[in-house]
Amino acid sequence: MELLRNMSGQERVNKALALSAQVMRMSKAAIRRRHPEFSDDEVNLKFIEMTYGKELAAEVREWMASRQRHG
Repeated sequence: MELLRNMSGQERVNKALALSAQVMRMSKAAIRRRHPEFSDDEVNLKFIEMTYGKELAAEVREWMASRQRHG
């Protein structure tokens, strides 16, 4: 706690962002271990589904499909 108190506001924000990114990496690594057959996109979609819900994951999946059809 003392270390956190001695950090500037920007240092605390940077630490929080770094920890958040680490948790995301760990979560995606767990998905990869459970589903080694998943592509990177499928891992990201599963992460979105687990974190933000099936509805958002479905919308992102459709957006990705439309990008592939038009690009």
